[in-house]
Amino acid sequence: MKRGLYVGRFQPFHNGHKSVIDGLAKEVDELIIGIGSADSSHDVKHPFTAGERVLMITSAIENLEIPFYVIPLEDVKRNALWVAHVKSMVPPFDTVYTSNPLVIRLFKESGINVESPPMYLRQSLSGTEIRRKMIAGEPWKGFVPKEVVSVIEEIDGVSRIRQVSKSD
Repeated sequence: MKRGLYVGRFQPFHNGHKSVIDGLAKEVDELIIGIGSADSSHDVKHPFTAGERVLMITSAIENLEIPFYVIPLEDVKRNALWVAHVKSMVPPFDTVYTSNPLVIRLFKESGINVESPPMYLRQSLSGTEIRRKMIAGEPWKGFVPKEVVSVIEEIDGVSRIRQVSKSD
């Protein structure tokens, strides 16, 4: 059995993330989705809480055809210790899937197999760009699964990100 770990911040979970997960579901028997920076929220880069991101992800992939686990991962302020921290928080895994250069480096230095899944429409499907659209009042709903739109509306997420993006 092959179990993979897909690590991301998912701020917010978008159609690119969904596309990667759909692809990984064909490669692994079980998937762990690690929500990075779980201890951060209510700022422009991290507007959503770990719990809100768990809700976004689980509702958007509830029909995934393989077992999956969504696990928040707090940051550790010492990168050399982060992989050990992650390993203590998640079930055992065979391969890490990420495109984040730091995460790739940290896991490779720990002797763990890392693969970078192909990104789907990366220019338009990035959390940074979607958050920018929310702040600017531009259309953003088409870039995330409908279940994520529902969560963001339920928590008044657009209003939150606009508020925290202001300066005093």
